[in-house]
Amino acid sequence: MKSYSLLLLCRFTYVANAFSSHHGEQRNVVTNRSRIGTSLHVKKRVMPKLAIDTYVDYVTRLWRETNTDARKKVSSARAVAAVKNVEHLLTEGDEYEDSELQIHDIKDPEGIIARDKLLEGCKLMLNYMDKKVNDRNIRHAAAVTGHDAAQIPEEEEIAVENTTVDVIETINESSDDDKKMKPRPKKKKKTRSILFGAAMGGIVACWVYSGNYVFTGLFAAMTVLGQLEYYRMVMNAGIYPARRISVLGSSAMFLAALFIPNLHQICLPIFSLWAMVWFLTMRRKVSTISEIATTLTGMTYLGYIPSFWVRIRLIGGGKEPTKLAPLVKPMLEYFGRTASSLPSFVPKYIHLPITTGANFIFWTWLCIAFSDVGAYFAGVNFGRTKLGKISPAAGATSPNKTVEGVIGGCIVSAFLATLGAWVLNWPYWWATGPIHGLCLALLGLIGDLTASMLKRDAGLKDFGDLLPEHGGIMDRVDSYIFTAPYSWLVLTVVLPWLKYGRKYVFQG
Repeated sequence: MKSYSLLLLCRFTYVANAFSSHHGEQRNVVTNRSRIGTSLHVKKRVMPKLAIDTYVDYVTRLWRETNTDARKKVSSARAVAAVKNVEHLLTEGDEYEDSELQIHDIKDPEGIIARDKLLEGCKLMLNYMDKKVNDRNIRHAAAVTGHDAAQIPEEEEIAVENTTVDVIETINESSDDDKKMKPRPKKKKKTRSILFGAAMGGIVACWVYSGNYVFTGLFAAMTVLGQLEYYRMVMNAGIYPARRISVLGSSAMFLAALFIPNLHQICLPIFSLWAMVWFLTMRRKVSTISEIATTLTGMTYLGYIPSFWVRIRLIGGGKEPTKLAPLVKPMLEYFGRTASSLPSFVPKYIHLPITTGANFIFWTWLCIAFSDVGAYFAGVNFGRTKLGKISPAAGATSPNKTVEGVIGGCIVSAFLATLGAWVLNWPYWWATGPIHGLCLALLGLIGDLTASMLKRDAGLKDFGDLLPEHGGIMDRVDSYIFTAPYSWLVLTVVLPWLKYGRKYVFQG
């Protein structure tokens, strides 16, 4: 029995070796394909986790840089900067100072004594502030390392991050209104930057057709990032708004636009009232106009206005077929069969993936995105007239923009909007399309210039560093803010009025 089993084992080994020798190449191909498939499967699992981790890390960093400790550092830095400015006036003077009041060149004995005492006081105050900063850094190092403050080595004290100096330099640079920002050398767009933009476009298209719940949730998540980027910029200028109320209020506006769209507009007054009550009851000092204004601006500019995109997304659950319906029908049927095999809870989150509003958003965002691209290429190749010749303030806000670039962006946007109007069966598409594209390009330009104006006043190049070579969230969505309420008006009032008449719009 043992010998028979041994014989069978030998024959099996022989057959296996023969099969291996004849089909080794095919087996290697299958193995490689299996490895590639496994690698892709791992990447599919890793990519969502990577995106979530990146988002959480960025939100955590922004929240930390806008918390109470960060405000104290900024306040201390501004105090140091103010004392240094006084010291500078006492020792070197200012070129625009009144010639009769040159503090650094006083000849009167009484004035010399007063100047010397004030200069000595500045030096004593700066030494005191430096000592307080060093003590704070030592305590911070002790908290991080777990050692006693007296036992921290000198190397660790030196290695402690001291953001005060950086903030002082930023304040000194941004406080000088007469200094002009030096033009940076133009950099050629890298290939990976262009590919990254194309990939982001594909992701955004999937996002638009991801359903009402997913669309709103991701929009609210982006709003949190944009608000924190905005408030970090504001706080670095020494302005301390009601950050938590503003972030909560902006997120609530998106949720209200999704679940109670008819009461969506009441959110802004409610949270504005809450912010004012907080300023009156929770602050130890009287709040400034800048603090109140930046709080209301954050909720309006980054919450209420862009939340109209959610209201647009809800319009037309029983969508009207477009001219592309026959082309996309096989793809939709395939997705429908695939969705039927998913767990029952998944389709509930993909609520109404295709609506009239979603189609409108897709073509509108396409016009805005390519308007920026068209303006860039037209400005680079044909730009001769600076925008500052027409509008000095706009030219000072963005010196590189040209009139030819604006015209190029309007032409591209009008062309795409006309194509979209024809596809979506708009009334008088040959007229409504170009007008819509022109309005989108101009409103997108206003949004871009508004963000540039904020950054220039704060002395920043970008709002953040989340996206490689593209800045933060605010740097990418500035053109989509003021276009939201206009787009809602077009889809809910203008187009129905042109198609069905005045009675349908105001009574139906």
